[in-house]
Amino acid sequence: MSFSVTILGSSSALPTSNRYLTAHLLNVNERFFLIDCGEGTQFQLRRYKAKFSRLDHIFITHLHGDHVFGLPGLISTFNLLGRKNALHIYSHPHLEKILHQFLSNFYADLDFPVVYHTLNLASSELVFEDDKLEVLSFPLKHRIPTCGFVFREKPRMRNIRKDMIDYYKIPIREIPNVKRGEDFITEEGIVIPNGRLTFESETPKSYAFCSDTAYSTDILPYIREVDLLYHEATFSDTDRDRAIETFHSTASDAARIALQANPKKLIIGHFSARYKDITQLGEEARKIFINTDTAEDGMVITL
Repeated sequence: MSFSVTILGSSSALPTSNRYLTAHLLNVNERFFLIDCGEGTQFQLRRYKAKFSRLDHIFITHLHGDHVFGLPGLISTFNLLGRKNALHIYSHPHLEKILHQFLSNFYADLDFPVVYHTLNLASSELVFEDDKLEVLSFPLKHRIPTCGFVFREKPRMRNIRKDMIDYYKIPIREIPNVKRGEDFITEEGIVIPNGRLTFESETPKSYAFCSDTAYSTDILPYIREVDLLYHEATFSDTDRDRAIETFHSTASDAARIALQANPKKLIIGHFSARYKDITQLGEEARKIFINTDTAEDGMVITL
């Protein structure tokens, strides 16, 4: 199964000539999930050849413009493309009112339903679940109600050895049970241990998205041991006072969180437009957590 994240935008507040506003695209086995939708997101989706028809779920962290201004245009484009399947949006309840005002002015009726899922931004909750994936929201520390998300694959069934199917004459009806970990009992009553019949599937992958937030250890229980942690790093240590004032993080703040959460990889982003070169921010983070990369628009992280 594929599990990858494409960075569509890595700037904060203001776009720059080479950085769009916040948006990530998660690909889980060719099913797509959009996290935040800053202005210009649909241009980036086009640029990086995303499959619009398979994007059914959008998760919004909070209602600052650089995280939501791309939604009206994206919804309009979906309609022009003839979309019929439902679009699910997970967000603060006020977003429904905002989008309803826009849609009532420009579209009497959409050709597809928009389904709003209200988030409780004050506590953690399971906001999405299917047979392969679950999504948990958790509070972040920002100027307005904000949440992060962690996406976790569910454990997969074990892989059955094809030669064992023939050798022990395992009926087709019993194969799902064996893949779930059960032993197999032959017609003669002999118990065949599951470990002889199967081998482990790939380890489930996980990805945590933390933007925007001040430094807060409260998020650690939700993000520990994830494969990929994205944490905002709006400011350098030289601008720590500004980070504190605006409830944002510095690069070293993000790295300190990673050091405690122990992800396999840290990606920092949401950089202030004041930095023409973000090399310094990467260096500050890597002094604390070595396996850190700086986000670039178009970057794809495959787990």
